[in-house]
Amino acid sequence: MNRPAEDALRAAVHDLAEEARPAPGLALAALIRGRRRRTRRRVAAAGVAVAAVTALLVPLVLLRPDRPVQPAQPTPSPTPGTTLLPTPGADWPARPLALPGGWVVTGGVTGGTGYVLDRTRSRYVRAGGYAEVWPAPTGTVTAVRDEQHPGQLGLADAATGKLRWQRVRGALAVQWSPDGRRLAVTVLRGGVNRLGVLEVGGRYREYRIDPVRYRCTDHCVFTWTRDGRELTLPLTDSFAPQSESNRHPRWGVQFFSADDGRPTRFVKIPGDPAGPWSWSPDGNRVVVQGQREPLLVDAVTGTVLGTLPVADVAWVDDDRLLYRRPGGYWDVVLADPAGHELQRLPLPRELAERTVSVAPK
Repeated sequence: MNRPAEDALRAAVHDLAEEARPAPGLALAALIRGRRRRTRRRVAAAGVAVAAVTALLVPLVLLRPDRPVQPAQPTPSPTPGTTLLPTPGADWPARPLALPGGWVVTGGVTGGTGYVLDRTRSRYVRAGGYAEVWPAPTGTVTAVRDEQHPGQLGLADAATGKLRWQRVRGALAVQWSPDGRRLAVTVLRGGVNRLGVLEVGGRYREYRIDPVRYRCTDHCVFTWTRDGRELTLPLTDSFAPQSESNRHPRWGVQFFSADDGRPTRFVKIPGDPAGPWSWSPDGNRVVVQGQREPLLVDAVTGTVLGTLPVADVAWVDDDRLLYRRPGGYWDVVLADPAGHELQRLPLPRELAERTVSVAPK
């Protein structure tokens, strides 16, 4: 990074931070809205630097587009048997956006910009001015990362208007528990994977994971189970051929207790779960990203039951799941486990090209 870019970035971040003062009734909006006054030229000069830093921490959320943004295209006709729901109107931010199956959108964010559901007012607020933003699936807290607080994660509470920072060195990825009370933090420090658990009250614990016994290479992140009691880490199959052009083959998935970090069980699941909603409510099936394609797997035996269009799914119940429709349109689809579409909802223009997080209503 050259010196002018550094100076511009530092000045831009300083200006962006000056306006983070919560206002009554607008706590979340004040904490995460874009702060752009007097910074446009400075931010433009530092844009490449910001992009490089932002790429270090990747959010794990559901229903993201399956490929880079494409020019707008006409909405395709629904497949036979699919009910095409009307596109939400221009006033969609005024209330929680309902999805097929009774779930709602909790946020539509790419990087640190987009929209987040403020549950204290049951409406969406603009998110911006932070490097990353992660809305909780329930409750009033949103996690953020700010370049002014390197090595820290922030917890912005819309109910109180307070923003608390917690030092977490070496964080690679974060994910909310299904009850919105804890964050799983994937930490890489000293070449060793560590599991961090950050509670909304501010308590932080970190557990070192044995790199020999629990060897993971390529896409190594901790993700929650459906009940929020355990976290999973995919393990690499050390005896299978590996290639830099393909995802590393998996031996299975190791489970750890969310309370004390101890290993609990191992299942020979041949892929990576995306998060808590990847597991069916009865715990019998899970959708994972296999080495080459998304797989529907028996969560007890590890047997592959079939394939699906995408790996980022949310089980609504034991027979229906939600995902973003692949192929460049990115509508939200309600489908059966065989991938047959039941309902399809086009997203508002402001969300269509963003990563969308979802949760039960």
